[in-house]
Amino acid sequence: MEPHATTAVWQGDQLLLYDATQGIFSAQQKVAEVLGIKPEKVRIMSYFVGGGFGCKGSAWSHVPLAAIAARQVNRPVKLVLGRIQMYGPVGFRPETIQQVSLGATRAGKLTALRHTGTSQTSTFDEFIEPVAKTARMIYACPNIETSHRLVQLNQGTPTFMRAPGEAPGSFALESAMDELAYALNIDPVELRLRNHADVDPSKGLPWSSKSLIQCYKTGAEKFGWQKRNPQPRSMRDGNYLIGWGMATATYPTNRSPASAIAQIMADGTAVVQSGSQDIGTGTYTVMTQVAADALGVQVEKVRFELGDTKMPETPISGGSQTAASVSSAVHLAGNQARSKLLQLALADQKSPLYSSKAEDVIAQNGSFFLKNKSFVSETYQAILARHGMKMIEARADAKLGDEQKKFSMHAFGSQFAEVRVNPDSGEVRVTRWVGSFGVGRILNAKTANSQLIGGIVYGIGMALMEHTLIDPNLGRVINHDLAEYHVPVNADVPDIEVLFVDEHDLHINPLGVKGIGEIGITGTAAAIANAVYHATGKRIRDLPITLDKLL
Repeated sequence: MEPHATTAVWQGDQLLLYDATQGIFSAQQKVAEVLGIKPEKVRIMSYFVGGGFGCKGSAWSHVPLAAIAARQVNRPVKLVLGRIQMYGPVGFRPETIQQVSLGATRAGKLTALRHTGTSQTSTFDEFIEPVAKTARMIYACPNIETSHRLVQLNQGTPTFMRAPGEAPGSFALESAMDELAYALNIDPVELRLRNHADVDPSKGLPWSSKSLIQCYKTGAEKFGWQKRNPQPRSMRDGNYLIGWGMATATYPTNRSPASAIAQIMADGTAVVQSGSQDIGTGTYTVMTQVAADALGVQVEKVRFELGDTKMPETPISGGSQTAASVSSAVHLAGNQARSKLLQLALADQKSPLYSSKAEDVIAQNGSFFLKNKSFVSETYQAILARHGMKMIEARADAKLGDEQKKFSMHAFGSQFAEVRVNPDSGEVRVTRWVGSFGVGRILNAKTANSQLIGGIVYGIGMALMEHTLIDPNLGRVINHDLAEYHVPVNADVPDIEVLFVDEHDLHINPLGVKGIGEIGITGTAAAIANAVYHATGKRIRDLPITLDKLL
């Protein structure tokens, strides 16, 4: 919702940029490249971002333009894109044409799966929407074929948008699976259970963890799926047609190298830095919790800092990888700082912990305790004071191992939707939603719940409202404002219930964290389309599902 904005300030030959970005370090590299200066001459700060959903992952033309203008006028320049400019110069989700072919036995076992996608790009650049990625790994099938093609159009270059590839791809695939379920007279949930992939069919690797069967069962039970009459147009509430639909959700578990610094201060507080960015997902909050846990101090005594290229490097906040990547570094740095402090105490004859074994000591609330003798303890403050130290510091670089060569890593879920359709006007309303997800260790239940709800709301907009109209003469968006480009508001969104299946994944990263920023939108549009078919008997394959397509 927040438009792109950049403030550029030159200090001699040093450039300071305050930018609304999902990746401060990637932006630093790109701006330096465009301006022909060294990356270390560019400092980018992004302490708060009012929402980042893909297009802020790239450094678009307005960022170096602000820097060039500031150098020309020799004073700070602030450049904010207008709402209309958000519909062109900073990308968009590309239009796709998809074909899905499914072959199955009468018993519902898939024998063949083909998913092809054609997506648009500009005449001067390449951007692909990999819609068929999900088809390669989601269901057990002996014969899978996928392909992607690009068509150059006289429009701007598309870009990433929440769950690029998986969001539109899951709409096509999961709609086709629903159609197959009706053709075989098999319940849609049961069809998916019969084709559950016990290993990744494309890679032949075992899953690091997978709770999809539990997601189907817990979601169906909470939704009351067993009460569904499978016949289209069979369920009514007065004059309204009621439809129930479901779909599978999935998104890869990504992680990149990341670094962090942890400092335990003389007053018992802690400062932890990692040059990430908070794009509205709660990174400040979650990383403060991770740091406090690793350091063994109270949460309120930790200050977590991010958003500055002067801090240790981290990856872009995209691909649902921030929590997994940054938490690995923060956790490691916190453990190392705490271990350094403990070693000071164990080697100090004046410490009550002197000569104890490290494995016999626990850290809690800013103090070390012996496990079996809790009265033997010492505070962090006392240890640092006795050594005349203002702080103790540790830097950690969390790197990747070979786990991705041994396991296929994905998050999974199930989406269940109820819609109410007015048979006279064709109006569709989503009236109930249950989503069940297996997304690894939940670091913060409140922020995780909000992330998944946000993804589902995004999917409601994708299914029923969001429609980009292009001027055929100019190749530009016509409905380029929030008056005519419709997005869901509170009145369009029902109560959304999110369920978490408990997962303990020992392979993906030290904390067992899977990303949750994008999986919520996957399967959402398909669940709504499938519910609309159940309500009306009309299969809509072209989004959004507007009333004219139902009348």
